[in-house]
Amino acid sequence: MLVTVQQTLVQWLLAHWWLLALAAAVAVLAGVVWWQRRAQQAQWEQVRRQALRYGLTQLDALGHRDFEYAIRDLMRRDGCADAVQVGGQGDLGADVKATDPYGRLWVIQCKHRRNGDRGAAVGTPELQILNGTTRPVHHADVVVMVTNGRITQPGQDFTQQQHIHLVDRRVLTDWTAGTRPLWELLHAVPPPRRPSTLS
Repeated sequence: MLVTVQQTLVQWLLAHWWLLALAAAVAVLAGVVWWQRRAQQAQWEQVRRQALRYGLTQLDALGHRDFEYAIRDLMRRDGCADAVQVGGQGDLGADVKATDPYGRLWVIQCKHRRNGDRGAAVGTPELQILNGTTRPVHHADVVVMVTNGRITQPGQDFTQQQHIHLVDRRVLTDWTAGTRPLWELLHAVPPPRRPSTLS
């Protein structure tokens, strides 16, 4: 009986072969439409990222966690597709981690000040913690402290000795304007690990 049903089905399909061809054409067309929509969404996402801009008043109004996400999004805008927010309890000094198009691993600590440059300055103790974990624990090539506030003079001196990059309000303003990626705004960034299409 099963053989008879199978034979009948095969004969019907052979007699109506055009239905199979039509179903295949519809499937191919649906696949093409799906692929085009996906490519268009990716293109729009890239445009959105490239157009990402923040003003300092916007950043000042954020909470600390949202500030970390804003920094992550800026790294993504600049071409760090794997940028991720990792800050939280036990983050060992890393709030954002990202690999730039040149293969360098960036570990970024974010210090948000609700009162901007009128808030408490980032000092040497926070920078010492950052320095003590980012290279040995996270294997960072580039270590960055980002704040929408200011950094004490002893903190600035310490970062020069330890090759930590500072992004204060002035640098943050330039970076968030979107004209250049962060690595073009900082001095003495390590050389690329690999060639890039951007070079």
